[in-house]
Amino acid sequence: MALHPKFPKNPYEILNPEVRWFPADEQLRTQDYWKLLPPLVDKLRKDVKNWRDKNYEGATETSKALLRWWFNKQYHPEFEYYFAQREAIETVIYLYDVVKVKDKYDLIRFDSSGAVSPGMFFENWLRFVIKMATGSGKTKVLSLVLAWCYFHKLYEEDSDLARNFLIITPNIIVLDRIRHDFENLKIFSEDPVLPEDGFGGRNWNEDFQITLHLQDELGTVKKTGNIFLTNIHRVFEGNSKIASADDENTEDYYLGQKPVGATNESKTDLGVIVRDIDELVILNDEAHHIHDEKLAWFKSIEDIHNRLKLKGKSLSLQIDVTATPKHDNGAIFVQTVSDYPLVEAIAQNIVKHPVVPDEASRTKLNEQESVKFSERYQEYLDLGVIEWRKAYEELKNTKKSVLFVMTDDTKNCDEVAQFLQDKYPDFSDKNSVLVIHTKNNGDLSENPTGKSKEELEELRKTANEIDKSNNSCKAIVSVLMLKEGWDVRNVTTIVGLRAYSSKANILPEQTLGRGLRKMFPGQPVEESVSVVGTDAFMDFVESIKNEGVELEKKAMGGHTPPKTPLIVEIDKENPHKDLDKLNIEIPVLSPRMYREYKNLSELEVVRSGDKKFSVKNFTEEEKREIVFRDIVKNEVSHVTVLDSDSIANYQNVIGYFAREIMRDLRLVSGYEILYVKVKDFITNFLFEKPVNIEDPNVLRNLSEPEITREILTIFKDKINALTVQDRGGAEIKDYIKIKQVRPFVAQNIEYITPNNTPFNRIVADSGFELKFANFLGSCPDIVSFVKNYFSVHFKIDYCDAGGAIADYYPDFIVKTNEKEIYIIETKGREDIDDLLKIQRLKLWCEDINKAQDAVTYKMLYIKQVEFEKYKIKTFLELVSTFNEN
Repeated sequence: MALHPKFPKNPYEILNPEVRWFPADEQLRTQDYWKLLPPLVDKLRKDVKNWRDKNYEGATETSKALLRWWFNKQYHPEFEYYFAQREAIETVIYLYDVVKVKDKYDLIRFDSSGAVSPGMFFENWLRFVIKMATGSGKTKVLSLVLAWCYFHKLYEEDSDLARNFLIITPNIIVLDRIRHDFENLKIFSEDPVLPEDGFGGRNWNEDFQITLHLQDELGTVKKTGNIFLTNIHRVFEGNSKIASADDENTEDYYLGQKPVGATNESKTDLGVIVRDIDELVILNDEAHHIHDEKLAWFKSIEDIHNRLKLKGKSLSLQIDVTATPKHDNGAIFVQTVSDYPLVEAIAQNIVKHPVVPDEASRTKLNEQESVKFSERYQEYLDLGVIEWRKAYEELKNTKKSVLFVMTDDTKNCDEVAQFLQDKYPDFSDKNSVLVIHTKNNGDLSENPTGKSKEELEELRKTANEIDKSNNSCKAIVSVLMLKEGWDVRNVTTIVGLRAYSSKANILPEQTLGRGLRKMFPGQPVEESVSVVGTDAFMDFVESIKNEGVELEKKAMGGHTPPKTPLIVEIDKENPHKDLDKLNIEIPVLSPRMYREYKNLSELEVVRSGDKKFSVKNFTEEEKREIVFRDIVKNEVSHVTVLDSDSIANYQNVIGYFAREIMRDLRLVSGYEILYVKVKDFITNFLFEKPVNIEDPNVLRNLSEPEITREILTIFKDKINALTVQDRGGAEIKDYIKIKQVRPFVAQNIEYITPNNTPFNRIVADSGFELKFANFLGSCPDIVSFVKNYFSVHFKIDYCDAGGAIADYYPDFIVKTNEKEIYIIETKGREDIDDLLKIQRLKLWCEDINKAQDAVTYKMLYIKQVEFEKYKIKTFLELVSTFNEN
């Protein structure tokens, strides 16, 4: 069930529906399709792709403006949403805005299985389920949905959406996680959720007037503009059963249940308040709990909808997000409209890769004959601790690794915790092992010895903060706290000592979920979580292969290396290294290259007649599709929206070119000047004769790739030639001391551990770099050397082949003695910029030697072909061979 060979590794890349995961096993496809793929998703993916390619045609102006803002990097180049997040919100908007889905009958039209019927939908209101793997950013999707609903209701005259939101979580654990993101509405400011005021002619930030109400901490409830964030137990009236006509006392059934207490006294007041407002959107996190119409969660939402119907209204929309939207029989919720499965999240390095013992390792593990639970499973615990310890030692100076042990009941939970403390010195501190008992709903529960409310709150705080370096806990032993919500990233090893039955209603992904979140999110390194346990537990975990997840198997125990990212750091714990002697100091020079922004007014861009384009004639339909594409990737970069009277907004077109040029050249000012220059060039010099910039046919010509490329290229070349200046010298601003470089994470690939470098290991970018580093490590005539990692922050500014200012990172730095340092560039195959970098490196050495005379800095340019031609043994031989280059 491998992924399509063309499935991209980049989680931001737009996914073609044709390369998405699909079960390769024919029997699974035919017999268990309903358990593997949501029946609506296949057709929806294709339809949404076509809609995206057509510039979101048919959506409201509000929706199109938000989609442009969120997913066009020119507006926020430092931030990008995963494609999975993008596809989820696009699908919701497509169904609501374009298809105008009103009920389950409209949704059934997207069924690809032929097995969906109206009876499979319990609700009588609009409900969409979003399936996203643990750790892939469901909370961010909720923030986008919320903002879209709010502005759609505010700006679209006939909108049936709402500006009141009820966000429901299944327990206090999940509530704490969501609260962290939504508190003080920071998710809307830290992420680019809200467009800048003025974007699309709207004041988005000014108009986003909303108040967050947390659980029982209710503020002033307005008619609109409320977010109620709570767990489900505050939404229904305590534990009272649903009234029925069969009750002995039918008063509640016919007359309604009496309110419980005043609105400022009762813990159930939120349920009362929510039922009293006139418009509402419900957002459910970890929504796999709503798998049965008889459950109180579903009944509570149904009750809210019915109360709104009595007022002549209805629940505007229900959005559910979960990694596992499945019923007890394994069937996927038919309301699922978007799916980003775990197999794709693993392939794109959004989450950790689960790793299990190979067969040879598993056969070494046996249950012992003992009445004590911990002694019976001692070998499994031993292996788990060994694997955890290897990860802990590798990462200890950067992150704290956590061991997670799952047992079958609270008694054995306590016993295993004591066993860890008694047997392993790593956990001898009583605060190093955290025992967590939970109620069936996931809330923290008292253990058999009993705990006060204050102790339980402290326990909850410790569990939520376990990733922090000042938290002494290294292991957690628990029974049920594995289903959802515990948003901990530092779990590197899971030990399962419990079997699962069908009655448990737990899925393999839920079991693995507590270890899937990455320790180093956003870093392009592969991370793993080691999973060990009893045969029954491992068989259960490995059943996830039906979901397409191929678990990696490796030898465990003994001296096998840890399956973690590599930590590269100064080798302070190596007694054989004199770090003061090995230290290298690198001067930081002031930039020599700079832009003279005031020169932009002198910009003159013209073209001769033989280089001008002819104006192509397009049909009326083609004129409405003004699509700008990224020249390198050939992906849609920007689409200009045509006005309703079929005349294109030429200001947006020119503005696009001006902003794109400024972004690529990192210009911080001059937009007004550049806008006028671009307009003049397009009008008078781009085509064979002057054109009317307001003509839709002319604007359609501007979206042709060769014309787009020409405009951007000629302006960047001209601006670089005009504004990039050389100061003619530089001065020392500071020094980089290698021994002070902070630890950083690197991909777990081949490395070397030479004794003449202050780093604990050398990780290279290529095979030749590693070979050259190995040579330096063996040189008897140097004091020390380092690989110039990005974390060293040694870079040199230079002008690239396009005339733009760029940064150049030389490969190696070598100290031959206290008076001489070499900066070395290695090269396998040259590209157009390499000679420019080398020329700049020579100039850098000249500048630094003029600025000081304590140390002489020299450079070498080592070409792979020539290096491999000679059998060089010493650094002096290297210098004599390559100093002419």
